[in-house]
Amino acid sequence: MTSLKREKPNFSLSAQKLSSHVSKRFLRTTIKLDDRKTIVCPPLAESISEGDIVWLKDEGDFVGVDETIAELENDKANIPIKSPYNGLLQKLIVESGDTVSPGGDLCIIEEGAAGAPPPAAAAPPPPPSPSSPKATEEPPKTSSIPDSTPIPTTPPPVPQVPSQPISSKPAESVKAQEAQFNAFSLSNEKRSEKKVKMNRMRLKIAQRLKEAQNTCAMLTTFNEIDMSNIISLRKQYQEAFQKKHGFKLGFMSAFLKASAYALTDQPVVNAVIDDNHILYRDYVDISVAVATPKGLVVPVVRNVESMSFADIEKSLVDLGEKAKTGALAIEDMEGGTFTVSNGGVFGSMFGTPIINPPQSAILGMHGVFQRPVAVDGKVEIRPMMYIALTYDHRLIDGREGVTFLKKIKSAVEDPRMMFLDL
Repeated sequence: MTSLKREKPNFSLSAQKLSSHVSKRFLRTTIKLDDRKTIVCPPLAESISEGDIVWLKDEGDFVGVDETIAELENDKANIPIKSPYNGLLQKLIVESGDTVSPGGDLCIIEEGAAGAPPPAAAAPPPPPSPSSPKATEEPPKTSSIPDSTPIPTTPPPVPQVPSQPISSKPAESVKAQEAQFNAFSLSNEKRSEKKVKMNRMRLKIAQRLKEAQNTCAMLTTFNEIDMSNIISLRKQYQEAFQKKHGFKLGFMSAFLKASAYALTDQPVVNAVIDDNHILYRDYVDISVAVATPKGLVVPVVRNVESMSFADIEKSLVDLGEKAKTGALAIEDMEGGTFTVSNGGVFGSMFGTPIINPPQSAILGMHGVFQRPVAVDGKVEIRPMMYIALTYDHRLIDGREGVTFLKKIKSAVEDPRMMFLDL
């Protein structure tokens, strides 16, 4: 008899297949878990330890690489938080308005996931067919008067006016009725209130302004500038200036250059009190107040004393673009030895600016208005601007303050003084 040989099963091959199958499934699971990325709060400046998060995207939104998903509001600026991945914003770990610190978890993004398609617009209902019941209904009657009611052909008689005077009501009764009517009118009006949390920038601005009032002995002196020459200069060279440099020539470059010229002439206005000492600077870094929707920011134009009109205008254009897009960094606003605030862009005619601590003075510009002035003994209509200098009287005496402001007036009215160093 032939003995049948039974083959032994190859358990090692089955184990290898099972191991390979498990490894592939585990690998797929691992990859799926690894697709979920946790976004953390980026590092902030040394002087800032926390900020309030404001989300610009919602859960379920698809975000792209370098797309801004949130902003971190702090005392000085808004820091944009950008997504490093393409994917689905799966979960918000913190809510808008929460305070976060560097390194804290913010959200989870599922990398590579596609966003949900937008819902399709509902199709309009089909128009009713001519055979529908609604189309065969009788039209509504246009008159609510029954057919049997006769229509009068002659007007009713006019009542006679009584010869006796009509008795008037007491004044107290009339006042009571008026009060009742006013209360009824107010109750029907839409009167609502809304409480909104102040952002960190606004809180910091309020704190610093109040500190300036409590610390500095602020004194304001005023003067006026005839803008005829600087306006004529702009008109004469505006086209050539813009063609060469790519941006327009404004008033701010003249005032910043004149401020640097006056600060060099009166260095105490560029100084600051440091404990029991006076700190003098041989450089001029001017902070320019810029209004943004979230508050006032003061980016700094550095080394103005060595800059030309074109250099100043270019710096202002760059800083203005950053302020509009919210891209101003902390470094753009740190420092500054003097501040210029131009309220004239909003139509201001007169005002007293508040010192930006720890600086010692601030120049306030205002609007240009046509006014009658005396020129060589004759009355003429000239474009005039009021300017104001607020300074810390603890450090700067009236002589230095007034001399400084007159220097700015002379330099703006006749820019040749700066070129000739007069």
